[in-house]
Amino acid sequence: MLTMIKYFIIILLFLYVWAFFVEPNIIVVKKYKRDCFNGKKVVFISDLHIAKGDMHRLKRIVKKINAQNPDLVLSCGDYIKGHNGKTTMSAEKIAKELGKIKAPVVSVLGNHDGWYDKYKVKTALEKNGIKVLMNSNTKVEGIYIAGVEDLQTGIPRPETALDGSESPRILLTHTPDIYYDVKENVDLILAGHVHGGQVRIPFKGALIVPSKFGTKFASGSFKETQNEMIVSKGLGTSILNVRFLTFPEIIVFE
Repeated sequence: MLTMIKYFIIILLFLYVWAFFVEPNIIVVKKYKRDCFNGKKVVFISDLHIAKGDMHRLKRIVKKINAQNPDLVLSCGDYIKGHNGKTTMSAEKIAKELGKIKAPVVSVLGNHDGWYDKYKVKTALEKNGIKVLMNSNTKVEGIYIAGVEDLQTGIPRPETALDGSESPRILLTHTPDIYYDVKENVDLILAGHVHGGQVRIPFKGALIVPSKFGTKFASGSFKETQNEMIVSKGLGTSILNVRFLTFPEIIVFE
């Protein structure tokens, strides 16, 4: 009996160390093949959530992105950690480091960026060469990139964001919850926000997903309308610094 209790405690300790200290710091590269990028190599990131002491992690993220040799980097926001600005690295420091990415970067902002100060984050990013879209679009590498505002801290308007664009066109949204609101045909929708649930249980899946659709859009590829949507598990954590079976990821389109 004592031996069983001992092994149980060891397993719990291992799982605790893995979920809180190991897995959140592993970055995996997930690859997709899609024809909508005109043969360009595109990296997709989301939900960095950079805390005050996270400079080493931020540098690792930038290094990992540059190692993919991308032609273009797309981001769905949430650079800020926490809800009140007390736990996050400043927007200026985050943006300065992200400015070292060796490719054009186009982004939308997330709810944490909005709670912090969306215009302050936008200004810092654009000062470092990162284009921020707020219900607007831009053309990069022959591809139209459209982006909507965050659902919690702004008003996402897909039609406004797509106005004047043409195929190939990619729509960036922080949350996957606007998926069914996109009535126009786009080549691909990219979303983040939900972190894959952060914690997944074998044979059950994600425990909690911050979405009105529950765990439906936790991560991966979906096509329930004329448009495909790919949802990233993100790179950071929210509320608790924990991940289990939801590795931080960089998505690469080849």
